[in-house]
Amino acid sequence: MRVLLVSGNREDVDIRVPALGLACVAAASEKAGHQTHLLDLMVAGDPKTAVADAIADFRPEIIGMSVRNIDDQRMRNTKFLLDQAREAVTWCRQSTAIPIVLGGAGFSILPQPILEYLDADLGIQGEGEAIFPELLKRLEAGTKIDELPGVFQRGKPAPARRTFSRELDMFPLPDPLLIARSLSDSKDAPVPVQTRRGCPLSCSYCSTPTIEGKLVRWRSPESVVDWMARWVEQGFRNFYFVDNTFNLPPSYANHLCAAIVKTGLDISWRCILYPGGLDERLIDMLARAGCTEASLGFESGAGAMLCRMNKHFTLPEVRRASELLRRKRIRRMGFLLLGGPGETKESAEESLAFAESLELDALRLSVGIRVYPNTDLARVAEQEGLIRSGQDLLAPTFYVAGELEDWLFETVTARMSAHPNWTL
Repeated sequence: MRVLLVSGNREDVDIRVPALGLACVAAASEKAGHQTHLLDLMVAGDPKTAVADAIADFRPEIIGMSVRNIDDQRMRNTKFLLDQAREAVTWCRQSTAIPIVLGGAGFSILPQPILEYLDADLGIQGEGEAIFPELLKRLEAGTKIDELPGVFQRGKPAPARRTFSRELDMFPLPDPLLIARSLSDSKDAPVPVQTRRGCPLSCSYCSTPTIEGKLVRWRSPESVVDWMARWVEQGFRNFYFVDNTFNLPPSYANHLCAAIVKTGLDISWRCILYPGGLDERLIDMLARAGCTEASLGFESGAGAMLCRMNKHFTLPEVRRASELLRRKRIRRMGFLLLGGPGETKESAEESLAFAESLELDALRLSVGIRVYPNTDLARVAEQEGLIRSGQDLLAPTFYVAGELEDWLFETVTARMSAHPNWTL
């Protein structure tokens, strides 16, 4: 089949985000014998015309569209990003009546409501590389798709199950040329790299287990490094490991860093580190392999709040991780998530003071926590009457403890005036 794959995301704020997930789906579809064309609306001068032209020129038989984000997770002046994807679906409908299939991280969080809101025909919750080629095969043959795991159909009940592939190496990594155009005017922007999927940590507010499952699965370090080397050949040397916890498991992180060092690639990269259990040996390996920035997602500087968030590390561990990174001259970025269940003025002040004491290179603060389904936070929000039982949470809903919202914004804003490297 001829498959047009459209990345509907047009939010280009902090760093350029090319359509890596959609490119992986394209690679898997091509491996299965289908002809694909990827359209990234981020770099389209006139996205509406780009959609019409792609449909006219490529003559697709089906359209796949990625939904990366629902909103920007900011409590005030929230940007509802689904409207970008909804526009893209409308533009497709104006040119063709062929089926439109949704997928992506955002879609996997709220598949049924998003399918209806965007007015698409089908959607895949979970790993598109596994299910999308099989869906194409069945649609081409005219056979039933009702039992395909993770496939949502407009106007029909949700599927009974979904699957998570245990071997990520079975999915081909996309040719860099497929998505290099998304970075063509920004070669200094980091190339996203995903080595692992799944997170077993169950933080109280996090949607990752819903998107990727709790079982951690990974690609072989050698295949990852080989793919990065292909990007280097195209003139790119900055990378961003998008794995939620680069250092879990530590053995894999060490193996991956060793593989990078062995190749001698002249690269620079950033990652996200779990603050617990970090040791000097791993930090040394990060530095030797080219890591120049690490984000520490400690989220709070109050021990009681860490427990409420279901964090399994301590504040001394965070401090030690920050110090180890500083010694190796790896830029340190931190995150504070203020206002969760149990937050008080005292715990918020404790968090801000802790963050100040770390003397980080950058700190991103959030006031209020976006409520996602299937999380402990959603259950607390329901118990407290913030949301209704069964509410789909498509409209951005935020939790802030007690009457702290105004005080938190005022306090954070005042602290930021003394810290130009802090952002809200």
